Amino acid sequence: MAAWSERLAGVRGVLLDISGVLHDSGEGGGVPIPGSVEALARLKRSQLKVRFCTNESQKSRGDLVGLLRHMGFDISEGEVTAPAPATCLILKERGLRPHLLIHDGIRSEFAQIDTSNPNCVVIADAGESFSYQNMNKAFQVLMELDNPVLISLGKGPSDEHHPEVKADGYVDNLAEAVDLLLQYAHQ
Repeated sequence: MAAWSERLAGVRGVLLDISGVLHDSGEGGGVPIPGSVEALARLKRSQLKVRFCTNESQKSRGDLVGLLRHMGFDISEGEVTAPAPATCLILKERGLRPHLLIHDGIRSEFAQIDTSNPNCVVIADAGESFSYQNMNKAFQVLMELDNPVLISLGKGPSDEHHPEVKADGYVDNLAEAVDLLLQYAHQ
């Protein structure tokens, strides 16, 4: 079998997902996948650029990176691509002012975003914030717009490993209520 360095000839970087690759989420933030701390350290010692992506929409990048560092991972916030910061870039580029229906854990990611007089809705796995009042406010914002814009920070199924209520049904319901055509990237 070819040596590790030979198999990576021509490869300049590695993009790793976080959940399920580096750690399993759960009680107390989860636990590292066996061998993942060592594997990441080995990758970082190589000549490869290492970056990370996540669809985490309940923790800020800072909180997520802090958790991973506590588990022993060598990772920095600047190496992580996440939905909230990417959404902030889109909001700024398009001059959008969102009504935020998001989890309090990522609210800090939107600190530099103007939320006065909303002209769109940003929705994520809002946890306890999925209330009738908050959903109704999001609906009212969308209904008042000539061209409603609804941005979802993720779409994925709830299952036995992640039994909490996700944003998916709420996104679909809001979109249908205001006749928006939604297209989702397959996960």
